[in-house]
Amino acid sequence: MDIFSILTLVGGLALFLFGMEYMGDNLKKLSGGQLESILQKLTSNRLKGFLLGLLVTAVIQSSSATTVMLVGFVNSGIMALSQSIAIIMGANVGTTVTAWLLSTTGISGDLVWLKLLKPDSFTPILAVIGILMTMVSKKEKKKDIGAILIGFAVLMFGMETMSGAMSGLKDNEAFSQILVAFKNPILGILCGTLLTAIIQSSSASVGILQALSLTGAIPMSTALPVILGQNIGTTITPVLSAISGNRDSKRVAVSCVYIKIIGVVLISVPFYILNHFIGFSFMEGQASVFSIALVHTLFNILSTVILIPFCTLIERLALATIKSKGEVENAEEDTLRVLDERFLAIPDFALEKAQEMLVEMIKIAIKSVNTSLDKLFNYDEATEKEVMAQEKLVDNYEDKLGAYLVKLAGHKLAEGQANDVTSLLHIIGDVERISDHACNLLDASKEIYTKKITFSDAAVKEIGIVSDAIKEILDIAGKSIESGNREFAIKIEPLEQVIDMLKYRMKDKHIERLQNQECTIELGFVYSDIITNFERIADHCSNIGVSILQRDKGKFEPHEYLDHVKHDGENNFTSQYDAYKEKYYII
Repeated sequence: MDIFSILTLVGGLALFLFGMEYMGDNLKKLSGGQLESILQKLTSNRLKGFLLGLLVTAVIQSSSATTVMLVGFVNSGIMALSQSIAIIMGANVGTTVTAWLLSTTGISGDLVWLKLLKPDSFTPILAVIGILMTMVSKKEKKKDIGAILIGFAVLMFGMETMSGAMSGLKDNEAFSQILVAFKNPILGILCGTLLTAIIQSSSASVGILQALSLTGAIPMSTALPVILGQNIGTTITPVLSAISGNRDSKRVAVSCVYIKIIGVVLISVPFYILNHFIGFSFMEGQASVFSIALVHTLFNILSTVILIPFCTLIERLALATIKSKGEVENAEEDTLRVLDERFLAIPDFALEKAQEMLVEMIKIAIKSVNTSLDKLFNYDEATEKEVMAQEKLVDNYEDKLGAYLVKLAGHKLAEGQANDVTSLLHIIGDVERISDHACNLLDASKEIYTKKITFSDAAVKEIGIVSDAIKEILDIAGKSIESGNREFAIKIEPLEQVIDMLKYRMKDKHIERLQNQECTIELGFVYSDIITNFERIADHCSNIGVSILQRDKGKFEPHEYLDHVKHDGENNFTSQYDAYKEKYYII
């Protein structure tokens, strides 16, 4: 090989790896997080887990991506270690699909239909179709399909380029000597492991081996141990991914390693012993793209058949390797683990998990406000501790969820996904402020208790009426967040306007009582604080409603939007307002 052949080889390898990654990324994007949700929910038994792992990996073309997902699932507490092991085995089989796609480069013959099956015949057409779809189509799904076609075309072109650049190696004496060395099973396995660990993709390393086999220089005695090593090398990706995870995610990575190493040992040792005594004739034959794909598939199927009955033993082995060391899990941190950064590469799934955390956050904030309202005239220290603990928890949720969404915003998102991120960021700020007002109401309760302030019966009744309205608007806001349903969100603003009206009515009534000497100025300050917190809670609920109603627009102009709602009669505003006004009326 001269310098120009080496440059061509490097260029072909670059195109091959880029095409594989580009195709895989867009396959994952096209799935829209659905495959990840299926993996999460449908893993009740080994067979089902195996089939799901096979399906997901065959679709996204990467067992490494699947196992990294599993590391994330187990790290976040979504899935148990025992569920992940059968999925890993399914992923190992699913990843062999890529090798069969690449084996089409080995098709030869003069018949027209055979020529059409060769990549150099159909990949240019796929590339043209893919480019047209990405340039012309306005729908994200069609653009993703176009990108997949482009990725596949680049992948196949890169492989053709590599095989062309290596065509002269067959007669190269130095290259032949290297291949003889790799006939040694241990050296061959180490070579395959190292190559795959470097590029972090068994599909890619098998593809490189297939491209090399097109030169006619690779005997099966060399290809076989390299293929076995490639299967071990692919475990480097989940291992690296689990380094920053908790002990359970590390156990998933260890399970991947054990499955591969045990599989290689159980298959290679008996095979090479038999080969030593019998001497399999095919071992001295030339490896082809088809035989490499076949060996890769047979190894993964056979090792799965052998190991799948022993999933429990593999789990125990992983547990014994990564021991608990007396770690105590914090319940709050355990809940927040679902915001795993590995999911950021799957925006729809990451958004789903962020939404789940937001639902938990609003539930805590609502509980905090309701507790403060119920204890407004009956303060005790236990309630104070409870509300303050809930406030701290909501603050932590805001910090973690906000940081997670900001990181997600830094990824390439579709327009709808970007709108969802913006909406969630707005909402978490309002939820946190609602929790703050629960603390403010608790402060008012404490002041009433310590100063022994006594409200008139009329004032207590007025506060009770507005308290009920606050509880209802919070309930509606919580349901609108949980469901994302406009039917709940449109009910918030009419009630918020009624609460505003009640605020002015309460102030008027308070002034009347002052004039009649039924109330004191000191009591009035506390009364005013309570009214202000009621109003602010309702305002934040209004903001939440606007964020949900305008989510599909990607912009949030609450004052302009609310003015439009109130004056144009959108969503039956007037009739809902009148109904709430009648329900919460202060005489």
